Amino acid sequence: MSIITISPTQVHRLLPLLHQVHDLHVQHQPQRYAPLPESAELVTYLSEWLCQPEVVALGYEGNHTLLGYAIYENERRAATPFRRAETRAMLHHISVDAGHRRQGIGMALITELRTRLLRDGGDVLATTYATFNTASAKLMARAGLQPVISFAEWRAG
Repeated sequence: MSIITISPTQVHRLLPLLHQVHDLHVQHQPQRYAPLPESAELVTYLSEWLCQPEVVALGYEGNHTLLGYAIYENERRAATPFRRAETRAMLHHISVDAGHRRQGIGMALITELRTRLLRDGGDVLATTYATFNTASAKLMARAGLQPVISFAEWRAG
């Protein structure tokens, strides 16, 4: 088992895990989340996203099979009259294969992300997760991430 960096040319490896987590979001909040586009369009989008130097995809690999991944973005936020400056890693996606959950893979990915954040001079690890996703909430709490803001929205229709 090892943690690797997924390059833009390897994003096709993320698709099965991305479908697992995204399908769950579509099932619970179809008014917010659209079904994923065709694989070719998705690969193009993900490849372009990972070509940005501040965006990183980590993969948890076992026996040459991707069992989990995390995509995060390094952000430098300037101080404002209302907030302190911060250098943070924003965890955008995390997914672990359904057959390999509760084995420490998500925690290993977050631990590696935090190690890289600290190595690069960052001071905040942040994420968002859907209110229905209690598994994500529990993982984030175990990793030391605590809710600090509630996000609410209204949608027409």
